[in-house]
Amino acid sequence: MSKDLYQAKKLLTTKNGTFTYYSLAELEKQGHNISRLPFSIRILLENALRNFDDFAVTKENIETILHWQPEGSDKDIPFKPARVLMQDFTGVPAVVDIASLRAEIARKGKNPDEINPLIPVDLVIDHSVQVDYFGTEYAYNRNMDEEYKRNKERYQFLKWAQKSFTNFSVVPPGMGICHQVNLEYLSKGVIERNGKIFPDTLVGTDSHTPMVNGIGVVAWGVGGIEAEAAILGQPIYFITPRVIGLKLTGKLPLGSTATDLVLSIAELLRKYGVVGKFVEVFGPGLDNLSVPDRATIGNMSPEFGCTITYFPVDDKTLEYMRRSNRSEEQVKLVEDYCKTNMLWRTGSEDIHYTDIIELDISTIEPSVAGPKRPQDKILLKNFKSKFISLLDETYGRKYTEDKQLSRWMAEGGSQPVMQSKTELTPEPEIEETVVNGMKNVWVTIGEESFMLSDGAVAIAAITSCTNTSNPFVMVGAGLVARKAREHGLKTKPWVKTSLAPGSKVVTDYLEKADLLDDLEAMQFHTVGYGCTSCIGNSGPLPSFVAKAVEEHDVVVASVLSGNRNFEARIHPQVKMNFLMSPMLVVAYAIAGRVDVDLINEPISFDPNQQPVYLKDIWPSDDEINDVLHKVLSPNDFAKNYSEIFEGNDIWRNLDVPDERLYKWDESSTYIKEVSFFYNISNDAPPLNDIHDARALLVLGDSITTDHISPAGQFNESSSAGKYLISRGVKRENFNSYGSRRGNDEVMVRGTFANVRIKNKLVKKEGGFTKYFPTGEELSVYDASIKYKQTQTPLVVLAGKEYGSGSSRDWAAKGAFLLGIKAVLAESYERIHRSNLVGMGVLPLQYKPGDTAESLGLTGNEVFTISGIAEDIKPLKKVQVIAKKEDGSEIKFEAIARVDSKIEIEYYRNGGILQYVLRQFLKKTS
Repeated sequence: MSKDLYQAKKLLTTKNGTFTYYSLAELEKQGHNISRLPFSIRILLENALRNFDDFAVTKENIETILHWQPEGSDKDIPFKPARVLMQDFTGVPAVVDIASLRAEIARKGKNPDEINPLIPVDLVIDHSVQVDYFGTEYAYNRNMDEEYKRNKERYQFLKWAQKSFTNFSVVPPGMGICHQVNLEYLSKGVIERNGKIFPDTLVGTDSHTPMVNGIGVVAWGVGGIEAEAAILGQPIYFITPRVIGLKLTGKLPLGSTATDLVLSIAELLRKYGVVGKFVEVFGPGLDNLSVPDRATIGNMSPEFGCTITYFPVDDKTLEYMRRSNRSEEQVKLVEDYCKTNMLWRTGSEDIHYTDIIELDISTIEPSVAGPKRPQDKILLKNFKSKFISLLDETYGRKYTEDKQLSRWMAEGGSQPVMQSKTELTPEPEIEETVVNGMKNVWVTIGEESFMLSDGAVAIAAITSCTNTSNPFVMVGAGLVARKAREHGLKTKPWVKTSLAPGSKVVTDYLEKADLLDDLEAMQFHTVGYGCTSCIGNSGPLPSFVAKAVEEHDVVVASVLSGNRNFEARIHPQVKMNFLMSPMLVVAYAIAGRVDVDLINEPISFDPNQQPVYLKDIWPSDDEINDVLHKVLSPNDFAKNYSEIFEGNDIWRNLDVPDERLYKWDESSTYIKEVSFFYNISNDAPPLNDIHDARALLVLGDSITTDHISPAGQFNESSSAGKYLISRGVKRENFNSYGSRRGNDEVMVRGTFANVRIKNKLVKKEGGFTKYFPTGEELSVYDASIKYKQTQTPLVVLAGKEYGSGSSRDWAAKGAFLLGIKAVLAESYERIHRSNLVGMGVLPLQYKPGDTAESLGLTGNEVFTISGIAEDIKPLKKVQVIAKKEDGSEIKFEAIARVDSKIEIEYYRNGGILQYVLRQFLKKTS
C-alpha cells in the first residue's frame, strides 16, 4: 500500500533548498475542512500522514484525526514525536531501563546494539543541584562541588550512555534547566531531516515540557516509561483529545505580570476541568503577549491539568527566534513552512473548538497561589486575611491583630541582646511565647535576638524555568532589589534566599543591567543553574529556623517563583508554600513574613524608621522595558549555547568505560539493573482477575506524585534510610530520593513515604499503613513485604485527581514493586494513569456519582475484581466485590481506565517496555 494515502506529499522550495513535506493545504483542496481544525490537531494530522505505515499508524488513525470532531472521540490516535527531552531525575531510570533491556537482549543471544534511541534524545542535568550554600559569592561554586561529590556515579553513568548510545546527547550540570534550554536553544520550530521538513514536536520526561508550546511546538510531558517506548520507535497512543479554545482579550494592566496571569489561568482552567484535553490560545489579547509570556503559561499546563496549552506560530514567534540567536535561515524556514502548510496564525481564523473560555487580561491583579496547590489563587490584596484564616483552619492558631507588634516585626522583628550578655552563643537559644494569637519563638544567636513567628518566610527562592525564562519579571525582580537597596532595606535574617536562573543568559543580561549586584545586596546570590527549590532541593534550613520548627511547631512559609508547591515538596519542615512572581519573592524576603498586607502596610522601615511601601520599590513597566531594550542581545544566547555541551573540568575529566553493555556494580546504591525484564518470557502470560486483595492505602483527593514518590530528602528512620545505612551509607551521604532513581531498592522503599501523606487506615501522618492479618501499624514498604510473603494482592483507594503533579515514573514503578495490582480512584491525572498502565497496574475509576464514601468502603474490606481475565477491552466495566469484616458484601462496577487497544496490549504484557521487548524478540527470532 502506498505510504502517501492522500497524495499529500509535495515539494517546498525555499532559500534553504527544496524539501518534501506533507501538505495540509492539499487536503483542504480535496474537500477536507482543515481550516476549521485547531492548529494542534493539524500538527497531529501531519504527524500521522508522515508516519503512516499501515501497522503502527493506520488509515483508521489518520481518518480519526482528519475527521476530528469537537466532542473528541474514544478512538486512540498515534503520535511519533520528532525528539525526546529528559532531565536527570527521570533520565537516569530511563537510561537504566534501556541498559537493562540491552542486558536482557544479550542474555537471549541477540545483538545489544540493536537497542538504541531511534530519534534524538537530549538529556539536561538540572535536577540535582541543591542549595546547601546561599547568600554569598561562593555559593554557586560550592554547591556545584557538592553536586559532583554526591552524584559522580550517576554522572559517569549518563556520560557512558552518551558515549554508548547513538542519538543521545547530555547537557552537563550547571548549564541550565531543561525547559528553558529547550525554549532558548533546542527547539527549532520546524525540523529538516533527510530532505523532509515537518513541525518540531517532542515529549519530555518532565511535566513542564509544554513550555515550548509558547514557541509553536507541540510537546507535552510523559512518564519515563512512555518516553522510552518513543525512543525505541513505538508511537505514543492516546484518546482523540477535545480542544478548548482559550480566548484572550485586552492587555496586562500596570503592576500585573505574566506570573499573575498564569496563576489566574490555572485557577480558571482547573475550575472548568481540562484534564486530558488540549488547550489552544487565540484572540486579540495574544498579540499583547511575548513568547516568554506565552511560555510561562504553557509551562504550567500540568497545573491546569491539560496536555498542552498551544500557541500557534506567528510574528511574535519569529521575533523571539531572532532574539534568541536562531539563524536567519532557520527563522525563514519556519515562516515559509508554516505559511505554506496552514500552520501560521493570522488572527482571523474561524476554528471550531470543543468549547471556548474567555479571559480579559486587563482584569488580572497581582496574585499568589497556595499554600499547597498551584491552582489555589489568592489576590495579593487578600493574602494577609487568607493566610490568617488558613492558619486558624489548619493549625488552630487564633490570630489577633496587634498594630504595635506588626510595626515592630516590619522593622526587623529583632533587637540587640541585653548588654550584660557578652559571650557569643554558638548554638541558638530558643524560647517559646504566644503573642498575637500565633506561635512565636525568641531566637538568640550571638549578639542578636529576634522573634520567629507563624508566617515567617523561611525560604525565598527565585527559581524554576517558569519565571526565570521571562526577562520581564527577572529584570523586574532586579529593579525591586535596586530600589529596596536605595531605601536602605535588607532581607530578614531568618530568610534563606536563592537565585537559580534557568540559563546563563539570565546572568548575562542581569550583569549588563548591573542588577546582579542589587540582587546580591538583598542576598539573592546565584546558587546554581537548576531547579533547586522547585524540585525540593532547597537544602537545609538555617539551623535556628530548623530547631524552632522542629521543637516548637512554628508554621513557617516559603515564597517561590516556581510552578509546584505540593505538600512537603519544597522542604519537609515548611508547611505553607506560596507561588508568586520573582518581584514579589524579593518583596516578601524583605518583609520576612507573609502575614503582612503589602498593598496597605509598610513592607519594612528604612534606617531612619521611615515606612517603605511596596509601591515605593515597585518598578513601572516603562522602567523594565527600558532596561530590557538595553541589555537583551542574541550575542548572549550565542555565547552561552556555543559551549553548552562542554561542562566544567570535573565533567570533562569523568572517566567512563567504552563497553556497549553497562557493567553493573553490585555494591552501588545509585545504579542497579532493574528486575522488570530479567529472564522475561517470550510470550505474555494470560491476564487474571484479582482475588482477595487488601487495601494498602486509602487516600483522599489531590494525591500527587510527590505524595506517591517523593523527590526530596529523607531521614535514617525511613525505610529507604534504613536500607542505605545497612549498605554502609552515612546519613550525610543519603542525597535525595530523586538522585537515587537509578536504584529500585531505594525507590520502592520511598513509595508512599511522603511525610505529609494521610492514609485513612492509620491515625498518624506519613508512609504508614495497617497490616490487616495482625492489625499492627507498619511502614508501607514493610507491610507490602509481609503481604508478598502470603501472595496477597494489593489495591489503593483514592479520590479525585489521583497522580497529579510531576511526570514521575517511579510513582507507577514503585506501586508495581510494592505488589499493587489496581488503583481505584474517582479521577486520574493523564500522565500517571498512563504510567500505571505502562507498568501493568490497573487504573480503575468509579462510575459517575460513586465514591468510596457513597459505596460505604472503608478499606477494611477484602476485594475481588473480575472481568479482567476474559474479554478485556478499552474502558470496560469490571465487577468489584468488597467483602466486609462481618461477611456482608458491597458490589459495584468500576471502569477499567485502559483507554485504547494498544494499552490493553501494554497491560497484558505487564508494561510498555515489556511489550516493546517481546516485539523486538519476535522480530529478531
